[in-house]
Amino acid sequence: MMEDTPTDSPDVTTMAPGPRVVGLYREREMPTTAYVLIQTEVGKRGIAEKVRLIDGVTSADEVTGPYDVIVRSETNSVDDLGRLVVSKIQLIDGITRTVTCPVMNL
Repeated sequence: MMEDTPTDSPDVTTMAPGPRVVGLYREREMPTTAYVLIQTEVGKRGIAEKVRLIDGVTSADEVTGPYDVIVRSETNSVDDLGRLVVSKIQLIDGITRTVTCPVMNL
């Protein structure tokens, strides 16, 4: 006979409203690592240094090629990653375009 009592097991999937619990993390709160590829205005310097100061950014390096700066970030969720890019990184003067590439662990 099954009981109708909640369980503390981290492997329980519930049908209750809100994010499902899968494994040890809520579905929408999985730690997310991503690379953010940044294009800047021509001749703009110091972008990587400014980006490095942002919480959630683990590294920012100036590179050659189609992008000017590559950033590695670690956030608590995909939602937090979106907020990091839109409300912090993209607001830095001189950034013209970003492409966000979440890391997939297959």
